[in-house]
Amino acid sequence: MASNEASDPIVYIIDDDESARDSLEFLLDVAEIRVRSFVSADAFLKSAPPLSGACVVTDVRMPGTSGVELAEQLKKRDDRVPVIVITGHADVPLAIQAMKAGAADFIEKPFDDEALLAAIRKAMSASAGDAQAQKERREILERLALLSAREREVVDGLVDGKANKMIAFDLDISPRTVEVYRANAMMKMQAKTLSDLVRMVTIARLA
Repeated sequence: MASNEASDPIVYIIDDDESARDSLEFLLDVAEIRVRSFVSADAFLKSAPPLSGACVVTDVRMPGTSGVELAEQLKKRDDRVPVIVITGHADVPLAIQAMKAGAADFIEKPFDDEALLAAIRKAMSASAGDAQAQKERREILERLALLSAREREVVDGLVDGKANKMIAFDLDISPRTVEVYRANAMMKMQAKTLSDLVRMVTIARLA
């Protein structure tokens, strides 16, 4: 049993917030998923734990090496290890940068425990074979094709981190009109939240 442990599924939690680490460790323990936590990305990299069968969950903002930089380094070391970035609302642009650097997903705070567990299981499954990830990309591209030109412009503004008023100014339309286009786009994209929409479009851009 012990000899196979290094290749068994494991989640590495990387967060400088002790309470956040403890909470995530407890969540994964209850879900019967092996877990190990680190106080920083630098400590994780120094420890150099086995990446086979692993999933990394990291905060985007930390002292020293950031979540974005960690995703970049892990991509160079082993492009199969999935990285899930935890981000605050104001850090969504950073999360998008992390996905461009190779992160598999991002979860916006405050997050639902089941949503995080689902993202972890999905990432681990995708690391074993990317057929599901490719299927998701195709579905996202099909939904994007349903958007009107104006809806796509509004979505692109949202993904770039712009507020409704700024998008309205750029497109010379009213903020209320932006809200209508945004609502229509989210319905067509089957996005439940703004972060969900941003994640979808980011995946499509990387396809």
